Amino acid sequence: MHSRLKNGRTGLAALAAVLMAVFGLGCGGSAESHESGADNSAAGAEVAPPAQQESNLPAAILGQAGAPRGEAVHYVPDDPSTTGYLVVPEGEGPFPAVILIHEWNGLVDRVRQVADALADEGYVALAADMYGGRTGSNRDENVALMEEAQGDPARMIANLDAAARSVRERPDVTGKVATMGWCFGGGVALSYAIGGENHDGTAIFYGRLVEDPELLSSLDHPIYGTFAEMDSGIPPEQVERFAGALRAAGIENDIHIYDDVQHGFWLWVDRDPEGASGPALDAWNRLKSYLKRVVG
Repeated sequence: MHSRLKNGRTGLAALAAVLMAVFGLGCGGSAESHESGADNSAAGAEVAPPAQQESNLPAAILGQAGAPRGEAVHYVPDDPSTTGYLVVPEGEGPFPAVILIHEWNGLVDRVRQVADALADEGYVALAADMYGGRTGSNRDENVALMEEAQGDPARMIANLDAAARSVRERPDVTGKVATMGWCFGGGVALSYAIGGENHDGTAIFYGRLVEDPELLSSLDHPIYGTFAEMDSGIPPEQVERFAGALRAAGIENDIHIYDDVQHGFWLWVDRDPEGASGPALDAWNRLKSYLKRVVG
């Protein structure tokens, strides 16, 4: 049952551990990727030219998307300061849903535009707001917002539980829900998978990790992960340990580390279009396949 709660104490401990490790990271190549513990899945594959790669990527991550077309929503009961962003696909539905969890700077238009891209793929997309309507404009502000959020992990779990309930209660949603996040949001997504209400999928983009198989054993769905070889904050060795811990816990996973790209490469392809477009396209295609598999 989707409404069944997991061990909240375990989830809060995991969330606190992940958030403790995230400080010092800014959130922002070849097209080769490799799966931890497996052969390089992209090795030997024909790589599309850069122009074709960009044409197949969401305009959101290329910095080319138009103004967000969805609506602001207050999905946490009795909390008008928490302002998420909801966008619904065209058509009658019902549709599966995806909850997006922002980077360290808060819910900004880049994240809203990715929500629009997911709606174009047939998902009701809700971008969560973990900072009570606030965003940061520099490192100090971003860290201050993270520190405040870290100080109340129970509130973060409750926030995402409310987000999940709000989309499940919609008549145009199938009841299937996945979460995804980047950097700060990626770590929160993983910890929410461990300690929040049951849901059907978790996609992590270079977020902080849990390496304890005992904690990971409470997961009840496959995990998607995209990471960067040149990420000094979450180095490949840590990702390998995470993948090993997932295997030890018996959790199906699709974990890839992309060569020659930096932390933040996927959400901000426009910072390095030549180097990031190929890996970003592969990660996008993997994400679409993953979401199709876990939520339909």
